Amino acid sequence: MPKRLLEFTDRTAIAGVGYTPFSKDSGVSTLTLACRAVLAALEDAGLTPDEVDGLATHRVGDSAPPTLVGPALGLSDLSWHLDQFGGGSVSHAVVGQAALAVAAGLAEVVVCYRAINARSEFRMGGTGRGLPASPEVQYQAPYGYVAPPQQFAMYARAHMLRYGTTAEHFGALAVTQRANAAKNPRALMRTPITLDDYLASRWIAEPFRLLDCCLETDGACAVVVTTAERARSLRRHPVLVSAAAWGGGTSHLSCDDPTVTAAAALAPRLYAQAGVGPADIDVAELYDCFTYSVIVQLEDYGFCPKGEGGPYVASGATALDGALPVNTHGGFLSEGYVHGVNHIAEAVSQLRGEAGDRQVPGAEVALSTAQPGYVLPATSALILRRA
Repeated sequence: MPKRLLEFTDRTAIAGVGYTPFSKDSGVSTLTLACRAVLAALEDAGLTPDEVDGLATHRVGDSAPPTLVGPALGLSDLSWHLDQFGGGSVSHAVVGQAALAVAAGLAEVVVCYRAINARSEFRMGGTGRGLPASPEVQYQAPYGYVAPPQQFAMYARAHMLRYGTTAEHFGALAVTQRANAAKNPRALMRTPITLDDYLASRWIAEPFRLLDCCLETDGACAVVVTTAERARSLRRHPVLVSAAAWGGGTSHLSCDDPTVTAAAALAPRLYAQAGVGPADIDVAELYDCFTYSVIVQLEDYGFCPKGEGGPYVASGATALDGALPVNTHGGFLSEGYVHGVNHIAEAVSQLRGEAGDRQVPGAEVALSTAQPGYVLPATSALILRRA
């Protein structure tokens, strides 16, 4: 392992998290959402806007760039900012790059955020926008094959055919995450569901039903990244960035094996950087644009053998009292879809011991992941540790 990566480990920390309410219609601009989330994260950390010298976000479609958010907050001299093109696959790379900037001394307080009016305005399925930038889409669009549920449905079907994964496996995940959301006051969907409710929900793109799909959401979320030393002097218990990895490869749209994601290649680098393995993870916040996405990541991040993600979920292993609590806030399926950053914020809350009724006892190490390789042939992930 290169020395520079070892020096990066645990040198930075997340010192604050902030949210706006999640809704179907925020009634305000995306810029306003971004500013509110940034201010909430700073308040959580015990910092003021004039102490911020860096801003970072990622974007596809709806976005509020740092060059607009900074002036709106009265920041006249940012020393570092990042406006990363890419969907959920780069959501965790943004925080990793902010941590690198802080570790390198380019900035001391960086707020990473994502703001979207993804239900009332620019819907993630493409309404009101052109086609995604991925070059493969030009070959799919003539056949009407462009919406995320259509594409992920094909990967899920391939997994079902190869490994015997069933609708009941997908349903078990949806039911478990809704049970978590019932304990989360922030969640959009808090009414418990049963497997029968799942099976009765309408088709979206077979094998996906309505309850396989994440929520289209208006909202914003932000996290404050600073040095580990400074974080220890602030309001909240710091959460160290033990590992941050991102990288490319083949996308889901053009890979040789649609049942393997980019996470399989990234995971060894991520674990090596933090000096841990799957058995050391106490809680996992796995990108859940669809139920299948969690099942395949459980395999590719090494929590169960390939092809056994469905039975692993059905066994109860991912419940709050299971061997690996997953998406403790309800995930994108039930809390709300803020394009990756609310997973990071939930991991921080768990490691600070502040997750209320959904708290995982004794949580010390958390994995939070980005979308594992769709549209862009890339993914990213973080391993966070309680200081």
